[in-house]
Amino acid sequence: MSGMGQRFTALGYAAGWRLARILPAGLADGVFALGADMLARREGAAVRQLRRNLARVVPQAGRTELDELTRRALRSYARYWQEMFRLPAMDRQAVVRGVDQGITGVENLNAALAEGNGAVLALPHSGNWDAAGVWLVNHLGTFTTVVERLRPESLYQRFVAFRESLGFEILPADGGAVAFRTLIRRLRENKVVCLVSDRDLTASGLPVTFFGEETRMPAGPARLAASTGAALLPVGSWFTDDGWGIRIHPRIRVNAREEVRAATQALADVLAGDIATHPADWHMVQKFWLSDLPSEQRALLRGTG
Repeated sequence: MSGMGQRFTALGYAAGWRLARILPAGLADGVFALGADMLARREGAAVRQLRRNLARVVPQAGRTELDELTRRALRSYARYWQEMFRLPAMDRQAVVRGVDQGITGVENLNAALAEGNGAVLALPHSGNWDAAGVWLVNHLGTFTTVVERLRPESLYQRFVAFRESLGFEILPADGGAVAFRTLIRRLRENKVVCLVSDRDLTASGLPVTFFGEETRMPAGPARLAASTGAALLPVGSWFTDDGWGIRIHPRIRVNAREEVRAATQALADVLAGDIATHPADWHMVQKFWLSDLPSEQRALLRGTG
């Protein structure tokens, strides 16, 4: 992205933060939903890709049903951004209560921490994981996560400051060995690491089958579990009418490095189940399956599998 494009992006996010926080909640809901509907009508590249992705999740959907599902998915994505922009000004305990009404499987997290080796929570790009993070901070005190380094740097620092203000410990995704060692250290301290885990179309991603097609997902969650003995816990996340739904699934056992690939496929299978149940809340507007990639990139990835 050019310097001018980065500045416009930063200004757009700043406007979103300001707009969501100064408008009454009901009016903000309408404004963001209207924006989502306008994007759906324009059918830009990201919207078309979202539609192609959802067609894999709901293959039986006809054209009209898929159009409506895409519109609802864009509204869900808009709701995520609106809530994210408003979160610093929201009543944290009200957020915690909203999550409490829709969360299941907390016993799986508690049991993992009782073993003393920490827990890796692996989530997809669904629902509102920042709201889930507020609940987790209230439940445990803090947790550690990894975020993409956005451009410009000022925008990245704003996101880091926002999430740190919520009690999250933030590491950059391009932190390399230093970040990985920090994650291992946190798990050995019997703490929680949260990782968005449903897409890695790079040479470091592991091949998996997802909704019957080939893609790649991060090796990090299963590799951390294998290295430390931490529990690998898939987590589903979606929206409800008045809050958030979250499911912490039972652990996936990863006892050795040789099991990392199988554990990553098992993770993909669990995440797929939640996404199939709540497809409109999966915010995947990027190319996701290898079959959507240019042939040269696809061949390169397959050569590293």
